[in-house]
Amino acid sequence: MASGYGLNGGVSRCFPFWQELLACYAVNVSGDASGAGKVKCLPVLEDYYDSNVPDKALRTMELQRAYHKAEAAHPRDDSPQVGSIRKLGLLDTHGDPESVLRSPVSPRKN
Repeated sequence: MASGYGLNGGVSRCFPFWQELLACYAVNVSGDASGAGKVKCLPVLEDYYDSNVPDKALRTMELQRAYHKAEAAHPRDDSPQVGSIRKLGLLDTHGDPESVLRSPVSPRKN
């Protein structure tokens, strides 16, 4: 709300951002005719706009969701193959995948 009070009587969600923006302008812009001080306040101004209009956050989430969907639809071409994983030496199977299934660590089926 423009008064700085929210709907429930407390401070609105944007009021701290507005105070920060006013403080930035008071420190950097007062008496500056060239406009160089306004450039310093651009990140603070963007934060204030984001608090007023939450569409940017929603748009970002939609872009991330679309990116993950496209990434899942096209698997990597350079994904590691089974042979290259076994060559790392982390599995003590000596090339026999059945020995892993028969190992005492894995549960046995009765």
